[in-house]
Amino acid sequence: AAMAAGAMVYCLGGDNDSVFNAVAITIQCMLGLVCDPVAGLVEVTCVVRNASAAAIANSSAQIALAQVSAVIPVDECVDAMGEIGNSMEDRYKETALGGLAATLTGQQISERILISDIEILPDEDVKEE
Repeated sequence: AAMAAGAMVYCLGGDNDSVFNAVAITIQCMLGLVCDPVAGLVEVTCVVRNASAAAIANSSAQIALAQVSAVIPVDECVDAMGEIGNSMEDRYKETALGGLAATLTGQQISERILISDIEILPDEDVKEE
């Protein structure tokens, strides 16, 4: 999303400072977002979050083009993002073990999907000829 915001500003004729402001504003809006795919797939929650990220990127680009300062420079935003990522528990990092993936509904969906996958896999006891 941050790269998209920067690219939008660049394509719309913004200067380098505006590009970096757009990137910084986007990172500030998205810091701390967990990755908790239900059943390890992107349908829930990633697809909707990506659509939201696109809207944030567009808004951030427009804010930067209006010469609004991000206040915190982009390099410091990237450092903060790394610090937050390093301090986050592993279950929130694309493991499908935390957040929405760990809810009752998330677990029920996961069980249904995994059971249907098992049924279509070849039987381990059957020897291939």
